[in-house]
Order: sequence, then structure tokens, then C-alpha cells
Amino acid sequence: MASVGLQFQASAGDADPQSRPLLLLGQLHHLHRVPWSHVRGKLLPRVTEELWQAALSTLNPSPTDSCPLYLNYATVAALPSRVSRHNSPSAAHFVTRLVRTCLPPGTHRCILMVCERSDAFASACALARAFPLFTQRSGASRRPEKKTVTVEFFLVGQDNGPVEVSTLQCLTSATEGVRLAARIVDTPCNEMNTDTFLEEIKKVGKELGIVPTVIRDEELKTRGFGGIYGVGKAALHPPALAVLSHTPVGATQTIAWVGKGIVYDTGGLSMKGKTTMPGMKRDCGGAAAVLGAFRAAVKQGFRDTLHAVFCLAENSVGPSATRPDDIHLLYSGKTVEINNTDAEGRLVLADGVSYACKDLGADIILDIATLTGAQGIATGKYHAAVLTNSAEWEAACMKAGRQCGDLVHPLVYCPELHFSEFTSAVADMKNSVADRDNGPSSCAGLFIASHIGFDWPGVWVHLDIAAPVHAAVRWTPRRRTRRGTPRSAGSCDAAAPPGGAGLFTSLCTD
Repeated sequence: MASVGLQFQASAGDADPQSRPLLLLGQLHHLHRVPWSHVRGKLLPRVTEELWQAALSTLNPSPTDSCPLYLNYATVAALPSRVSRHNSPSAAHFVTRLVRTCLPPGTHRCILMVCERSDAFASACALARAFPLFTQRSGASRRPEKKTVTVEFFLVGQDNGPVEVSTLQCLTSATEGVRLAARIVDTPCNEMNTDTFLEEIKKVGKELGIVPTVIRDEELKTRGFGGIYGVGKAALHPPALAVLSHTPVGATQTIAWVGKGIVYDTGGLSMKGKTTMPGMKRDCGGAAAVLGAFRAAVKQGFRDTLHAVFCLAENSVGPSATRPDDIHLLYSGKTVEINNTDAEGRLVLADGVSYACKDLGADIILDIATLTGAQGIATGKYHAAVLTNSAEWEAACMKAGRQCGDLVHPLVYCPELHFSEFTSAVADMKNSVADRDNGPSSCAGLFIASHIGFDWPGVWVHLDIAAPVHAAVRWTPRRRTRRGTPRSAGSCDAAAPPGGAGLFTSLCTD
């Protein structure tokens, strides 16, 4: 499905499904509310009203179901009729799955998405995840035709009017951000190194009329960014801190989004094994999500000052690599004794949030990272973990997650009980916990927060996306243990799928 153009239109128009294959998708009770007059032009002459009604009567979602209407040219698919309180009412994960499995093949195709207005944003983001942009299959470059998928929403419920142009523009911006983030994390490090990632940032900046600030290589060391520099100094392509700043007139607060951008994580000298290293191209997922969400938010006219901070490095091995026992001075002015070079994400983010606080004057700092393998154990594959000093923002993140389909669930925030895990005899702290059975995902987030201070009066939110929102197996799968978790789980900063762009966009549009 690579290189597919995704278009959102108020009306997709009528067409014979044999010339434009069609997928009709929604919860069964919503599909029953679609009048035949609305779909007849998309189904005739291949599908009659009687056949359409018969197909609906055969659907029995458990949790989903589908029925072909005409050969492989037209299909109707039903989402789960109900979801639990910790899921998105849109059933977004099932939307993605059904599109991948049920959308008929073809060059120009159509999806009729039937849902309530409140579920349109999450459904659109879920649709976008089904169409990844990156591929290096040799056959893809030989195909001359440009594939397109046109999406039309049919809204049911109380607010069931037509979809406004402004809404379509919002959906387009959000889904482009989701696909941008997915493309970056799908791209391997021999193509998506720190140089290339900086070009992606500059490209978005040029589109938005913003010139990025870039601090790089030895300048990082000179200016005191010991976390980013220490992690990336052994790589061929040097580390960098990059910032895109949106400063509208009339802004009342300053928000910083800080993304972990480890373009590849070997683990450093605390090296990962052959079964745990594949997939580490995705360790830049946080920075990718920030870039996609920043682009979407600015294009939608975000009204407050917004900074996107990218902490870019490759955690590589070489003569100049950081060693366990080394001590680094971070931008916060605090020293860190390295006891695990594979706990590198928190080091670069510590510099990033400290810069956001000291230099950017942020009132609200949100960092997002593929931080710990333990996150998948704590909140699972589908829910990102949120750790924050604000109960209000914890609730807001959970609400935004349900609205956009990037689900979120809270971790324990208790620095007085957990931060002692980083006690060092020779520095202000170590970078990895003493006891991995004591809330390691919470502890990893607290390490980041300690570099702005637990008494900082602003809002700090940490999102660990190390397990959720897999677009597909688009990396070399890791061998699993008997318990079903990666061998690295709980022990290090781990790589993850492209998620978070929809969540950040939802937070700033809520």
C-alpha cells in the first residue's frame, strides 16, 4: 500500500465499483442507518438494494465482520458494536485492521466511513495508518500509475450534517502528520540518519515559513549538552538538537514538545543482542511524532507559542563511544554516572526538556519517546504510558487518546518513592535504575523530569510510546521469550511504532 494518495472529500461521487472498488465501513447499527439512496450510486449496477440489505443482515461482528458485495470490487465491513471504557469509541485499531484486510485492490478506490462526528478524527487517523509511505520493494518503482484512495464520511447521530471544508482540512493535516511520522520510523538508518532527519525538519520548516535552530556536533559539547553529545558522539553522522518555533501574535502561553530522535540504537557499549537490535530504526518515533504533529498544528492555526524540540543522535559503537562508568554533565547542570549506555533516550531528553525550560521559557513541556521496553508490560501494546506532575493533564491525555485513537493510560507518579533508584556515590544520579522490578517506566520518566526539577511550577507530561500503535511488521521481528515479551523488556530504552502524532494534534485541537 505504499505511495497511495489519501484524499478526504465531502462527497466521493458515484462510480461503478468495477471501475472504482469500494469499502463501506462502520459499526453495524450505524451501517443500518445509511439510506440506500446515499450508496446506490456507488454500488449500482453491480449491487442491488436487496443484496445490500441481505449483506447487512448477515454481518455478525465478533469483534468485526465483513461481507463481499460484488466479487472483490465491493465489501461492507462492521466494526465492534461496543468497546470498553479504556478504548476509543471509534474502535480505531479495528478500522486500520479492516482497511488493510478488506479494502479491495485497485488503482483508484473509495472508502465510505460511517460514524458519528465525534469519531471522525480518530477514524481518519486510523485510515492513514493503513497506508504507509515507505517502501524499497523493487517493483514499486516500476509502477507508473499513482494510486489514490478517496474517503467520504457519512455522519450519523445527533450532529449528522455534512462534513465542513474546515473539518476536511483538519483531517488532511492530521493524517499527513501521521503518515509523515510513520514514513520516518519505517525508513532504515542507512537512509534516515541524523543528517536526513534534519533535512526532514528543514523541509517542514520551509513549508511553514520557519527557519529551524540547529545546535550540532562539537557545539553541543561546548554549550553543555552532555546528554545528546555523549549518546551520539561515536556515530558517523553527528548528533544534533533542532528546534522549530511557532510564535503567533497574541499567544498567552508557551508550549514545548520534545521528541526523542535516536535514529538507531545499538545499545552502545551495553550492546543489544542479535534478537533485540532489529527494529531499532524506530527509536526515533518520538521525534517523528513531534514533527508530524507540529506540522499539523501550525497548519491548523495553533494560537499559542509552540516549540518542537528534536533530540537527534545515533547510539553507536566506536573508539569515542560513552563507556559505563563515564560521568556526563548535562544541560541542566547535573552530573550523570552512566551505568547502562542502552538507557540513552532519557539522556537526550533530559537535555531537551532542560533547554525547553531554560532557553525557550516553556510553561508546558511534553516529551514523547520510545523509552522503555517495560512500558509494554505496564500498559500494553495499544496504550501509551503517560507520566505527569498534573492530574488535570493526565486526564486530558487520556481523553485526547480516546478521541484520536492513540490510546493513553497513566503510570504511577511518585518521585519521593521512585527517584532514589538513580542514587550514585560519585555523581548527582545514575542513568539506569538499581531495581528493575520497581516501576522502571515511571522511574525512566522521572529521570527526565529531574532535569527541570520536581518543584518546577509548570506542567510536565511524559509519553512513553514504546509498544503501542504498530502500523505493521515493517522491521525485522524480534525473537520472543516464552513469556511473549522482547528479551530487552524492562531493561533499556526500546524502539517502537509510529504513534503519537494523532494524540499531540488532538491535544492541541481539543
